[in-house]
Amino acid sequence: MNLFELIRALIDIESITNNERNVERFLYDYLSALAARFSGAIERMEAEPERFNIFVHWGPPVVTLSTHMDTVPPFVASKEDDQFIWGRGACDAKGIIGTMIFAAHKLLEDRVRNFGLLFLVGEERNSTGAKAASQSPRGCRYLINGEPTENQLALASKGALRLEVIAHGKMAHSAYPDLGDSAIDRLLDVLHDIRRIPLPEDPLLGRCTLNIGTISGGRAPNVVADSAQAEIMFRLVGDPGPLRQSVAAAAAGRANASEILCTPAMHFERFDGIPTTVVSYTTDIPVLAGAWGKPFLLGPGSIHVAHTSEERVPKLQLEQAVEIYSTMVRDLLAGEARKPENVS
Repeated sequence: MNLFELIRALIDIESITNNERNVERFLYDYLSALAARFSGAIERMEAEPERFNIFVHWGPPVVTLSTHMDTVPPFVASKEDDQFIWGRGACDAKGIIGTMIFAAHKLLEDRVRNFGLLFLVGEERNSTGAKAASQSPRGCRYLINGEPTENQLALASKGALRLEVIAHGKMAHSAYPDLGDSAIDRLLDVLHDIRRIPLPEDPLLGRCTLNIGTISGGRAPNVVADSAQAEIMFRLVGDPGPLRQSVAAAAAGRANASEILCTPAMHFERFDGIPTTVVSYTTDIPVLAGAWGKPFLLGPGSIHVAHTSEERVPKLQLEQAVEIYSTMVRDLLAGEARKPENVS
């Protein structure tokens, strides 16, 4: 398969989070052949029962290229035209998987070694695969993580604070609301106050943002609701502590606010010759970085079409990404070789 054929094959395997098994099997078979051809080693790294990351490497890995196998719903099959490949995962992140594999092809054919590929489950929900991989470091010094940045190097990425807000009340007939206590009214009052929390700003990342992502509750239009809940997410630009305190104060006495996930904002270094950007989304990097080396964040495609019915990735950017990834690996390996402790 050529690059575009491989990417379309990956897109056409449904792998919504928690259902990555089929795409993992496909990649394991494909990469096993590549490992055998160039004397590499491949392994499945269990993240959860029946959910596996894939790690393949050629020599002791100094640099690892990594991204995720899972996608958000719904599944959308692939198609292509002269400019784009379309479908769920086209840019987030199956197109990136394809470019990383073809970068590996290019490096191996040029007899470059000491690098690896790490493909993970669960990034779109809670970084399950990254958490497992962080417990099994392989001595890598550099991590090139792939997410849609339009092939620009991200200098920073926002973090995320996700909370669940649950309110309880008392059921009653809606004709006699004074006999009940509406959980929905309580929840709406809490959310109103949460929306009024002053949000911090960062000179590079800009303003923290809040999204009320889901609201549910109640039993029927003629019943005073006894329960209601919402899921909210702040996109962090700094210390989450003050936001935690503000949410707790808004909920006090009216609802319970439980933290589901917190991922810190990250700042990265430059890489010579690559244009830069900043991104407002989170990645697996905060979980992986300590165990898998100094991180860089870059990939083809635009985040503005990821997770949408218009998800697509420019073919030109895919081809460029193969060159960018392979060049980064070469340069990082060369830089390591030049370090005084590595010179005999």
